[in-house]
Amino acid sequence: MNKATFAIKINERVISNFKTFCDSHGIKYSFFVEEAIRRKLEEEELKEDLLDLKTLREEEKEAIPFEEYLRQRGV
Repeated sequence: MNKATFAIKINERVISNFKTFCDSHGIKYSFFVEEAIRRKLEEEELKEDLLDLKTLREEEKEAIPFEEYLRQRGV
């Protein structure tokens, strides 16, 4: 996998706590950050999926069978 540099500004206290944690647990900074971003993205995508499910569940009452939809379209 290709790697890229990504620079951001973060509160100094957060950085200090982050470095202390990683150093004391033998974790590479890049691994920790990459894993944290990956997990947060998955969490946010799950929230979106749950919202979609809730919305679509309400619309399900108005749904018609797929075969009927195709007949109406002349397929």
